[in-house]
Amino acid sequence: MELMEKIGYLKGLMDGLEIKDSKEAKVFSAITDILDEMAESIALLDDSVCELEELADTLDEDLGSLEEDFYCDDYDDCDCDGECGDCDCDDCEECDCDEYYEVVCPTCGDSVCLTEAMLDEGEIDCPNCGEHLEFDLEDEEATEKSE
Repeated sequence: MELMEKIGYLKGLMDGLEIKDSKEAKVFSAITDILDEMAESIALLDDSVCELEELADTLDEDLGSLEEDFYCDDYDDCDCDGECGDCDCDDCEECDCDEYYEVVCPTCGDSVCLTEAMLDEGEIDCPNCGEHLEFDLEDEEATEKSE
């Protein structure tokens, strides 16, 4: 029996007792009213939880698709967890993943992941705020050589 059906059954039992004017009847009536409100709230929460579960499943599937598209999966049997160059196993030597570099946009503070090819271009627009970002790696290489 559903919760609402049980409360309806309880109300029917109270009506059958014919104690409508007693103090006990008022207490029982108040209790069943509270139980009725609680059952409605629980039903609404149950519906919300079901919707959230469906949304979480959808997001999980979408994230799985993104992971397949953007992360190297050549490391299924390796302890390096997909980090290129972390070990010398055969799987890692065959990895064709791009190495990513993370920079922070000075305007919006958003982290932007860049590939080697993007760095070679020397510039990109921030995907969050549209700010034009330029990269000059020659100055950094000259600094490293002089040290």
